[in-house]
Amino acid sequence: MLRFVPALQMVFLLLAIAVPAGAAVEVAPDGLPPVTLNEVYLRDGIPYLALDDVLPALGLRGEWDAVRHLYVITAPQGKATLFAGSRYLNLENRYLPLAHPPRFIDRRLRVSEDFVTGPLSRLIGGRVFYRNLNPAEVPPERAEDASTLDRLFAFLLRKKGNQAGPSLRGVAIDPGHGGLDPGTVGGGLKEKDLNLDFAKDLEKQLKMQLGVPVFLSRDADYSLSLDDRLKVALHPEVDAFLQLHVQAESGAGPKGVMFFVRPFEESDGQMVPAGQGESLRLARELATELGKAGIPVTGIYSAPLLPLGRGNLPTVLVELGFLTNPDDRARLTDPTGRQALVAALFAGLKAFGEHPTEIPQ
Repeated sequence: MLRFVPALQMVFLLLAIAVPAGAAVEVAPDGLPPVTLNEVYLRDGIPYLALDDVLPALGLRGEWDAVRHLYVITAPQGKATLFAGSRYLNLENRYLPLAHPPRFIDRRLRVSEDFVTGPLSRLIGGRVFYRNLNPAEVPPERAEDASTLDRLFAFLLRKKGNQAGPSLRGVAIDPGHGGLDPGTVGGGLKEKDLNLDFAKDLEKQLKMQLGVPVFLSRDADYSLSLDDRLKVALHPEVDAFLQLHVQAESGAGPKGVMFFVRPFEESDGQMVPAGQGESLRLARELATELGKAGIPVTGIYSAPLLPLGRGNLPTVLVELGFLTNPDDRARLTDPTGRQALVAALFAGLKAFGEHPTEIPQ
């Protein structure tokens, strides 16, 4: 959502997001003469490029669908869609995970450089030549921030030893987006509002029926930084962390709930594949209960998504449904449908807590 600001504020805003002098990258399908792109923006030390600039350099076409708030890419491999904040690229109902979500920067949808060398190479069916002509050095304060965030990630650990009985002592919930970031928008609905409504409904059920503490990253409509979203999971009694989101697509076909987990769980310097981790077990319990309730589940995906953090705290990112699908939209907005979805999520968390796994000190 664009907002007008006074001229002086706009000057400072432009200075804050200005690219370094001479910043440029070269892009081309492998083996062809490269195209130089001069509009490069840095966010957290990561170069971001406008999709409208990158696609022609790779022989692809794309356009922004203002009605569905989606960017549609036409490629030899088929049509692909994504939107600001999306965690995957949908290629003909195949979901390619994105390490860094696309972002609206200076009124244009921009993607990170790893998106250019990764998912876009899939779309052209070959390698992409990419070279940063002026790689920026991370300033000392940014390096310190990164170190702080890295330590925060490492704290997302289960902090208890072996115990008998239910293992769910507390739950953290992060309602995605908020404030100036509405998330997915469609049919008069904003993702940020739906995420918060579901988080509050689930919080109430957990407190009423299990009597466990529930910690929300936000309880109203305001913006959060990434570390603020993760801090909510640092309470020592938290044994499960859910991140709630809603999505949209270019057509009404895609539907259902999707779950994302880390590809690896990390504890005491050891990396455990997702298949052996507690996050996947939590996702499976949630999916099972949704299935019992007749709510379609698209799948459980392992992806290196930044919001999932690191560590071994059972963490699942839940895409609650598609605003662009009539059945999903009804479930997300109709009181009966919402109640069924919340009840299934609660049942999944309860089942997860009733089958504890021994966690070493």
